[in-house]
Amino acid sequence: MDFATVARFEAGRPRLASLAYRLLGSAADAEDVVQDAFLRWQAADREMIEVPEAWLTKVVTNLALDRLRSARVRRERAVGAWLPEPLLDGDPMLGPAETAEQRDSVSVAVLMLLERLPPMERAVYVLREAFDYSHNEIAEILDISESASQQHALRARRHVAAGRSAGHVNRRTARRIVEAFVEAAASGETERLVALLTEDATAVSDGAGLMGRPWFETVPARIAATFRAAFKPTPAKRKLAGGSPSIHAGIVNGAPAMIAVVDDRVAGVVVLHQRDGKIAALHGIANKDSLTRATEQWKRTDHGEPLIASW
Repeated sequence: MDFATVARFEAGRPRLASLAYRLLGSAADAEDVVQDAFLRWQAADREMIEVPEAWLTKVVTNLALDRLRSARVRRERAVGAWLPEPLLDGDPMLGPAETAEQRDSVSVAVLMLLERLPPMERAVYVLREAFDYSHNEIAEILDISESASQQHALRARRHVAAGRSAGHVNRRTARRIVEAFVEAAASGETERLVALLTEDATAVSDGAGLMGRPWFETVPARIAATFRAAFKPTPAKRKLAGGSPSIHAGIVNGAPAMIAVVDDRVAGVVVLHQRDGKIAALHGIANKDSLTRATEQWKRTDHGEPLIASW
């Protein structure tokens, strides 16, 4: 394969990785899919490919769908609470973020809702909302009719409506939101935390880190009590975390997030999804395998002063 052919693929790699991540919710799986697509690109008769971008989009989308349908993925995601792999602000895999629809399509809240959709509906939603493909183009990519694409999109939009974000978040806004959450959790006063939550707030943890097991809660008072207790430092908790973490405010998948860091390693994140000025959902991710890419990104970027230097 000549340099120009490789360069053409590499120029589109970030977009393909962003597409695969939205479909799979896993950066590691997305990278595998894109690499598989590269191998197919190498083996293809490229003279027969009229529009390389369309061809590669179709290959990546269908490879991702095959992975979503695989017995291994279904088995892994059936065990405990599945949460998407978090991406820190600035990660190129987050992809396009010019519109509200593009930003929403990569939020933790929406990715979790997409996880409950049939793979075909998920693919149509991502191609339409995040990448602005027409229904005619989506029909060609997925080998379905245009009317079927429209129906899949309609059902998917209805399903993910509850996951819409509160809007674009900058670093200053994120720090203010996370700072209020951290101060309330550290105060030991459950009422302060409850006051930050919506009446229908939900909390989910992947079962790693301080929670110790997959956790799902829908009662604000119990959510607040759990975070208040978890936030109280003890030698046992520090040992579990691998040390005494610093606590930072950041942006993860477009939303404010509390980021715990030990020796320049991201040890856990709590993503805060807002609605009407309050926290409507909290997503806690501490699985080491899910934080590898976040740690790599953390080491490459400026993350400012911590809210708590040593917890």
